[in-house]
Amino acid sequence: MKQITLNLVVLRSTDLERARSFYECLGLHFIQHRHGSGPEHLSAELGGCVFELYPQAGDGPSTRGTRIGFRLPSLDAVIEALGAFSTSVISPPQDSPWGRRAVVVDPDGHRVELVEV
Repeated sequence: MKQITLNLVVLRSTDLERARSFYECLGLHFIQHRHGSGPEHLSAELGGCVFELYPQAGDGPSTRGTRIGFRLPSLDAVIEALGAFSTSVISPPQDSPWGRRAVVVDPDGHRVELVEV
């Protein structure tokens, strides 16, 4: 049986530059991208998976209820880098069965689980 892998995650944002700043605190690096006549968006490659931030259209579908997670080399460094987004930490770093873990919320309300490798 072939291994199934995740290759794409798309979140929608009301402010792409604010979302970019937030996710860059996690260590992601974005490029501006466009597929054909679609909207300009931000794209980051993560070990075989593409993470994209698309603009939220006023009446378009939202991704707000989506919860995502990232494994990081240093959870404390990321929490410190998120200082400008101080209200984003909803579950501070603590040890768990899955490793040292925290949950933050991005500027658009997506919950993001962070686990230290």
